Amino acid sequence: MRYWLMKSEPDEVSFDDVSNAPGQTVAWFGVRNYQARNFMRDAMQPGDGILFYHSSCAVPGVAGIAEVVSTPYPDATQFDSAGKYFDPKATREQARWISVDIQAKEQGRYLPPAEMRTVPELEDMVLLQKGSRLSISPVTAGQWKRILELLREKP
Repeated sequence: MRYWLMKSEPDEVSFDDVSNAPGQTVAWFGVRNYQARNFMRDAMQPGDGILFYHSSCAVPGVAGIAEVVSTPYPDATQFDSAGKYFDPKATREQARWISVDIQAKEQGRYLPPAEMRTVPELEDMVLLQKGSRLSISPVTAGQWKRILELLREKP
């Protein structure tokens, strides 16, 4: 089992949106970074844990816990010529972009990066490194465990 931090803009797909979706499951779509795509395509597997992170909002932070519930498959948005994620170089025979389905598992308290930076066990976390902008990044088992503890603490 691996662990990941996946960023989503809450006005596109929030953790509440996932929690309210049928089966509490949505497709993770729109990734257009090759390294993030490669994580989904080559390393993610059903059962992997996800820290669902709200980005590009007033207060970014971990909004909940989710799980990968599908194997990778072509991201349908790359083929929609009217959509913002359209890729004219992608074909159905040669898809360039990948989706996985994720399912909401738990919503704890909101955990902003400012608080995460104060936790010694998280100092090496990819998210907290200067210049880190990846929409998907790996999380170590130790970081996962510590963040779960923080999410489950009473405010």
